[in-house]
Parts: sequence; C-alpha cells; structure tokens
Amino acid sequence: MSAFSEPTMWFKNLQLYRLPADWAIDAEQLADQLARHGLQCCAATEARSLGWVAPREPGPLVHAVDRQWLLALGVEEKLLPASVVKRFAADRAREIEESEGRSVGRREMRTIVEAMTLELLPRAFVRRRTTFGWIDRVGGWLVVDTASPAKAEEFLEHLRRSTERPPVKPLKVLRSPSAAMTAWVADGEAPAGFTVDQEVELRSNEKATVRYLNHPLEGVEIPQHIAAGKTVTRLAMTWNDRISFVLGESLQIRRLAFLDILREQAEAQTDDADERFDSDLTLMTGELGKMIGDLVAELGGEAPAS
Repeated sequence: MSAFSEPTMWFKNLQLYRLPADWAIDAEQLADQLARHGLQCCAATEARSLGWVAPREPGPLVHAVDRQWLLALGVEEKLLPASVVKRFAADRAREIEESEGRSVGRREMRTIVEAMTLELLPRAFVRRRTTFGWIDRVGGWLVVDTASPAKAEEFLEHLRRSTERPPVKPLKVLRSPSAAMTAWVADGEAPAGFTVDQEVELRSNEKATVRYLNHPLEGVEIPQHIAAGKTVTRLAMTWNDRISFVLGESLQIRRLAFLDILREQAEAQTDDADERFDSDLTLMTGELGKMIGDLVAELGGEAPAS
C-alpha cells in the first residue's frame, strides 16, 4: 500500500489537543481576531516575525469547510549564522586593538557581537515556513501539523495571544501509550482496526535503545527485549488499511501517509483546484477524526480533566 504525493494541505504529523466544549466562537469571529495578528515582514533589524496567513491564497485566515477549520501560522526568520557574526566581530575587535593599542575584553566582545548582529541582519536572507493547524468543531480537537513540540507550542502560544485565550490542553488518555504499544507487540496482536507494521523502537530504564526498521516483529528477539525490561516507545501502525503512521510514547503521531484507497477517493472528486482543496480537507479531517477516536478508545479513553 503506497502513499501518494499529498498537496501541502495534507498533514504529515499530529500533535493532539483538546478544545473546551464551551468555546463559543464562529469562523468569522476567529478570522477577525487572527487578522489583528497577521504575519508582517521582518523589519530590517528583526531576526524573526510570526503571524497568521491564509491557509490557501487568496482566502480568509480561517479556511472553513462545514465545521472543519484550517489555520496557518507563518514564520519569517533571518538566516544569519553565528559563525558569520563571529568572523565579522573578530575583524572589528582586531581593528580596535590595532588602532587603540589595547586588547578587547569579554564584556566588550559581547557588545561588539550584538552590534555586528544588528548591522548584518538587514543583509541576511529571509526564510519563511508555515505551520498548519486544524480545528475540529465537531469532535473538539485542535491538531497541529508538526513533529516538533516546540513548533506546536509556538502555534498554540500565538493562538492564545490572538484570541480570547482558549484553554487548549494536550490530549490525555487513561492508558500509557508506551504500555499499550508494549502489550500489542508482546502479545503479537494489534487492537481492532489497526495493524502493527515492521518498525519499532524499544528503550530500557537506563535509556539503552534498540530500533528495528523493515523487520518482522513476530520473532523471539523483540519479546526477549521486552522480557528484559525494555518498553516500546515508538511503533509503526496502519489504521483500517487507509492511514499509516508512527505512534510515539507521548501520543505524538508522525509520518502520516494516506494510502491508495484514499488516493482513489480523492482523485475521483473534481479537477477544480478550489473544489479539490475543500474535498481533500473534508476527506482528510473525516478520516483523521475517526482514526484519532479509535486510537483514543484503544488507549482507555480520555483522562478526566483535572
């Protein structure tokens, strides 16, 4: 089952959060709030700028299809390697030493580095990246498409600053993902609707780590690791022959791949680019919503709010 080449909109990773059930806001109101915090180009002496951009240009800041909303946080960063700043600062310090006949101390050198950074920033290249988020108003999910917890927190923090601070919380489940994955591998039996694929990572309490890639998990070797006290911290799985992914110990989902059966459904929809984007969003969110629900159920359900 091979994955197809997804448009940018198709998510590759999932960081899962729970929205409050009483978060009363509609797409237009949210877009108005985000508009006050839109992305501005980096000023000459700014190293970084972030703000909301349209998920699909030209379009609104909240791309809404039914009750599924797509958001996009844009980040501009100046590319100014520390080695370049250090070299220019060293040249400036040398000029001071030669012209004034004295050595440059550490405190003065820090001041020179700061001054050179401000001087070089206007000449630096600018890199732009985008982090997408999906708000499911039906299921109450907020999902950020990133493998990096830091980038997910960056998205959430800017959302809090831009809105009336919705109390978004990480998704918590009753059963430890690591304990569940260890049991699935040890028993050789995946939960209903899922299959276990040929990739696993195990780790001991002493942080010794073993990884298997493209390796059958049915032999005696992996159960021996588990019997010796190692637990599964990462496991490749497939849901209903439709979506493959790698589940991590902190409930992060990485390397999503939407498989052939979904490709056939997507390709049959329409050739119009705008209609295709909306139908892909509907298909993606519908499938992911079901998959997340099934996964949470197999992990004992959600933990009650503290």
